[in-house]
Amino acid sequence: MIIVHDIFICKPGNASKLAKKFKEAMAGDSNLVNILTDMTGQYNRVVMVTQYENLTAYEQSWEKMKANPEAMKKMNEAMAGYHEMYLTGSREIYQTW
Repeated sequence: MIIVHDIFICKPGNASKLAKKFKEAMAGDSNLVNILTDMTGQYNRVVMVTQYENLTAYEQSWEKMKANPEAMKKMNEAMAGYHEMYLTGSREIYQTW
């Protein structure tokens, strides 16, 4: 099993707005575990946590999304404007034991 953390450092005042966008855009995605916002540590941080059986399943989820134009359109509409909400981001992939 792998856990993926997509981490975004938002512009001040945008963390909760971005978290809400992710929550709406990812509704119904069985891989979504949580959307997190900071309480301690680096300010203005949003972490989207997803879970997959393995790296192949993670890669296949991207291919499945790209192969479905309607789903891509819906995702793009839900995430409109999100690039203006954050400064930087990163992705961490962990293997669970």
